Amino acid sequence: MAALVERISTYLHERGLRVVDIPIWIGGMLFLLAWASPFLWMVTTSFKYPEDVLTTHIEWIPRRVTIDNFIQVFELPVLRWALNSAVQAIIATFFCVVFGAMAGFALARMRFPGRGAIFMVFLASLMVPTEVSVVPMLLAFVKVGWASTYQALILPMIANVLSLYIFRQFFLSFPQELLDAARMDGANIMRAFWLIAFPLARAPAVAAAVIIFTLNWNNFLWPLLVTFDESMKTLPVGIAQFAPNVGTHTQIEGYAVAMAAITMLSIPSLVVFFLLQKHFISGISQGGIKQ
Repeated sequence: MAALVERISTYLHERGLRVVDIPIWIGGMLFLLAWASPFLWMVTTSFKYPEDVLTTHIEWIPRRVTIDNFIQVFELPVLRWALNSAVQAIIATFFCVVFGAMAGFALARMRFPGRGAIFMVFLASLMVPTEVSVVPMLLAFVKVGWASTYQALILPMIANVLSLYIFRQFFLSFPQELLDAARMDGANIMRAFWLIAFPLARAPAVAAAVIIFTLNWNNFLWPLLVTFDESMKTLPVGIAQFAPNVGTHTQIEGYAVAMAAITMLSIPSLVVFFLLQKHFISGISQGGIKQ
């Protein structure tokens, strides 16, 4: 027994761990399993036969596998909806990151009256529910004839306070010496931003892009209200048609198809996060540039 304990202690020491870290590690793994279980259930259900979904015993791994649920999803114009979501999410995220970087840089490095008050107003806007603004905004887009257009899907999404906040926190710790050197070389403040500050803000740019892209890709309420044509629906709005009809015979049959549709919806956000997770974590935790 003593030899086993000694071997475990040596193993942990070689990996920079302590014995007291074991309960923390086990607790973290249990939390991870609890967090991932709904996603795992969604994916496995999407490959089940309808009669194997609502059973008296839990099947994490399906006994029988089928892709008929995904085939049924593609009977509707899912590719068109996915294209609309991609256009809306990519373009809106691009402009949101650029405008957020410009606004964050101005609020962090430029001196002008009311700078702090403006930033507080931006933060206070986070407390305003989205439902408060969608109705007047919808009436405005309908009045100018932009309903069911890409303009209506993109323009309201290009300004997000989260992007501004991430960049402001980064630029607060940005080395002033770099900006001073640029000014000594004859660059004005805008040129210094585009040539020096913005290229060095890659980590916060990736962090903001991942967050904003996920929000835009999964956005449901605004596209639901502003798209009247079937061809202009986004993927979250379109796959809502696969929701099981509670209280009818299609309720049991619809869960597998609905899980297949939601699995398809979640893939792009997961791919973007896993490809950029290193920069995302760095951008969220980074308060500035190491000098």
